[in-house]
Amino acid sequence: MKKVLKAQDVEFCYTVEGSGSKAVILMHGWGCNHTTLASIERLLTDSFTVYNVDFPGFGDSTEPPSVWGMEQYTAIVEKLVQAEHIDNPILMGHSFGGRVGIMYASRNKVAKLVLIDAAGVKPRRSLKYYFKIYSYKTYRRLLPLFVGRQRADKIIDNYRRRVGSSDYNNASVMMRRIMSRVVNEDLCHLMPKIKCPTLLVWGENDTATPIADARKMERLIPDAGLVVFKGAGHYSFLDDPYRFAAVIRSFFSEEMKK
Repeated sequence: MKKVLKAQDVEFCYTVEGSGSKAVILMHGWGCNHTTLASIERLLTDSFTVYNVDFPGFGDSTEPPSVWGMEQYTAIVEKLVQAEHIDNPILMGHSFGGRVGIMYASRNKVAKLVLIDAAGVKPRRSLKYYFKIYSYKTYRRLLPLFVGRQRADKIIDNYRRRVGSSDYNNASVMMRRIMSRVVNEDLCHLMPKIKCPTLLVWGENDTATPIADARKMERLIPDAGLVVFKGAGHYSFLDDPYRFAAVIRSFFSEEMKK
């Protein structure tokens, strides 16, 4: 069943499936929507009530009216929990959804947390990276002085499409600005505040959120365990679905018996 929550000047869409007494909230990655986690939803609906969200700016949810950060994305999940009268939810977040899970669990009561190839550790940047970024900003500022604003915009857009990530290039202007903000938010200081049992599931070949991030999260989160899937990438739950299902059933064994 599809539902819409109007809050924070957006329409926040999500689906509700299953009828278990315990609630699981599924949170997708950047550039995706609730359908990306459909296989996880099917795995859980026999035992749980599953809330599968479209974050604002993705799927059927409307775009944020301003440049949101992790605070706003986490707050709207808190609004959903309040609106649905959910007590002590289980959170499962992939990639960007893991960021929300980390912030939410650091300040709210959560039964269990599953972080799948999750973001949240600010990547280390080389001098080459910063030189590239500052050169681009200087180029973008000075080019209109030589070729005019309209032509400069076309040149810059073509350059960005050649060198930018697909997530960035496929986003609207507002979502690009939001992406630039959230990827630079380091959540490591929140991880020691997570008190619930936490499962980290990772692909060993994940290049978007490398395995080093997972090991750092495992050190910082007090009650955390890491499972690494050999040969899997950033979508480990899709790359190795049978092993993923077995790991999840083991982690939720007590809840699934009820």
